[in-house]
Amino acid sequence: MATLTHHESATAEYLELSPKTRRTFIGIIVAGVVLLVIGLIMAAFYGGGHEAAGAAHGAAHAAGPEAGAGAAHHEGSPAWLKRLLVSLWHNNVFFVGVSAIGTFFVALQYVAYAGWSVVIKRINEAMSAWLLPGLAIFLIVFFVGRHDLFHWTHDGIMDPKSENYDAIIAGKSGFLNMPFYLIRMVVYLGIWWFFTERLRKLSLAEDLNGGTEYFHKSINVAALFLVLYAVTSSMSAWDWVMSVDVHWFSTMFGWYVFASWWVSGIAATTLTAIYLKQAGYLKFVNANHLHDLGKFMFGFSIFWTYVWFSQFMLIWYANLPEEAVYYNQRLGGFNGAYTWMFFFNLVINFVFPFLVLMRRDAKRQMIMLKIVSIAILIGHWSDFYLMLEPATMKGENGFIIEIGVALIFLGSFLILFTKRLAQASLVPVNHPFLDESVHHTT
Repeated sequence: MATLTHHESATAEYLELSPKTRRTFIGIIVAGVVLLVIGLIMAAFYGGGHEAAGAAHGAAHAAGPEAGAGAAHHEGSPAWLKRLLVSLWHNNVFFVGVSAIGTFFVALQYVAYAGWSVVIKRINEAMSAWLLPGLAIFLIVFFVGRHDLFHWTHDGIMDPKSENYDAIIAGKSGFLNMPFYLIRMVVYLGIWWFFTERLRKLSLAEDLNGGTEYFHKSINVAALFLVLYAVTSSMSAWDWVMSVDVHWFSTMFGWYVFASWWVSGIAATTLTAIYLKQAGYLKFVNANHLHDLGKFMFGFSIFWTYVWFSQFMLIWYANLPEEAVYYNQRLGGFNGAYTWMFFFNLVINFVFPFLVLMRRDAKRQMIMLKIVSIAILIGHWSDFYLMLEPATMKGENGFIIEIGVALIFLGSFLILFTKRLAQASLVPVNHPFLDESVHHTT
């Protein structure tokens, strides 16, 4: 996080961003803008536009009948614009999911009466800073680019009298329709934001007034949030990701997306704690806290792989065309455009963290945890890329635009995240389990 300065009062610690750190965040955004402009120019002049739609349509037929159906009613955005819209959606799904995990982590610690995590609690409270900007981006991108992202939004697709009629999609019209979809989107993020703010206010009030009243209120709020999040996180995965492949569905998909968000959120927490520790903050964080975070990353990388394999194995074993098309597109479809990434996904999200974090010592070393955390964040960003790109861009995918947008999101997220982090003490000074956390051992 570059050079930081800090001061402390009693056990409180307050984050102060140095000018160099702010310039670093702005530099990430600028680098993203440069890459984005380069990518858009290349896509506009060399990557096709309307002419590329024919090639993509042919590639879609090569990938299978469902892919062909998905390309049949393309409504004409040039390839560069479509890539930009898909990339905005992809990155927003990733960052909103990680942001919500911050609140989920805090809530989980409350209902578990966990003491070890108190000294990193403020990191997770601050991670939720992207929820409201994320809602705004979702709404804008949906209204501008819904036909490029979601086949079910095309005109006449659910009208039996239309030449664009699709009986399978029409059968889902009770769930996949514009008003209900938008209402659900606002409700998901509204719930997450409301409980985020409620837990945050209770936490800050506890800092000021002490006592156990706020702690017990937080447990009740956290318990209700976890119940609602269990439902809304799965439904948001269906809406924001699975409905892109509208002819395909998986009953395990909500768990799969949650696993990707969850391990990414743990990696982001770990990386932030390490950077703050190295900058002179979080003096109470020790190797035992890092060890527990490392165990979370290790364990839930395995959990993500378990869900991934369970979904893949059941579909592969059944060998039903309407189910297998999802993997046909990613394993050899579109002239093999995604095959390498399919296997890269498994290596970086399972094999690498599994082998590196297997030993106890590795989970206690900052450098090892840094490397694995960065790998996991890159790996699960690519996981969402693999979920969205084949269904939307077909064989017209690329990386320059996508990485450029990712850097813009990353820089913007870091600015909001650190701003929220600096608004309160990094140590919740009156939390009843603070002493347990300070003296935590494993």
